[in-house]
Amino acid sequence: MPGTKVIPLPVLGKRNVNAYLLLGRRPVVVDSGVPGSGCKVYERVAEQGVDPNDISMIVVTHGHIDHFGGAAELSRLTGAPIAAHVGDLRQYTSGRVREPYLPTGRFGRLVAPLPPFHVRAEPFTPQVLVRGETPLADHGIDARIVPTPGHTAGSVSVLTEAGDLVAGDLIATPLLGLLPRRPWNPPFHDDPLTNLASLRRMLDLGPERLYAGHGGMLDPDRVRRWVVKEQRRLERLEAKGRLRVRVDDDVSSAA
Repeated sequence: MPGTKVIPLPVLGKRNVNAYLLLGRRPVVVDSGVPGSGCKVYERVAEQGVDPNDISMIVVTHGHIDHFGGAAELSRLTGAPIAAHVGDLRQYTSGRVREPYLPTGRFGRLVAPLPPFHVRAEPFTPQVLVRGETPLADHGIDARIVPTPGHTAGSVSVLTEAGDLVAGDLIATPLLGLLPRRPWNPPFHDDPLTNLASLRRMLDLGPERLYAGHGGMLDPDRVRRWVVKEQRRLERLEAKGRLRVRVDDDVSSAA
């Protein structure tokens, strides 16, 4: 039986914000773009020759507005249930992200105050609450949802049996995808060391292709080399007391 095929669905720009269509026995969509993007994702699916009403599930990778913003609309248009991790449930049911954002560098500090990062999405309650690894075979693809906390408490990735890792914001490319194929941090992480540990754990599973929410496809070997350098950088920040992590609703420094 042929494996699952992964198709990027650009939501903003060519690769600035991506959703993904996973094609197997039935289609599954991963992520839904910013608020108001549900119809656009619906149309992008149809452009692939797939009936959007056949979508069996919408997987949301985490509780940031550019990933869950269109989920309620897309679910309403297609009738597909939403699967998301319980760790970000408050964001989904309120339609708001946890603030303040914790920037990973200069670009994050630049964009954090911008209005698009603080809008409210249409709230929803996921029909499938993810707490651990969740197989998707019953929804038509040979893949599983894997919790990958760190970017947010409830971040998840999708790993297919064919070796494709749809990684949400575990990793990105610079400037929200404007510089493709170069591994980099997304603008924000709630817990950078925990996120890096999640990324390392997924790379240890041997994916052949890695798909980021911002920037498209990345070479896993190149990401592995980046992880080694990033680990050293974060450890230096931690030793200096300059590594910011989220604890509950507060921003603190890890000493």
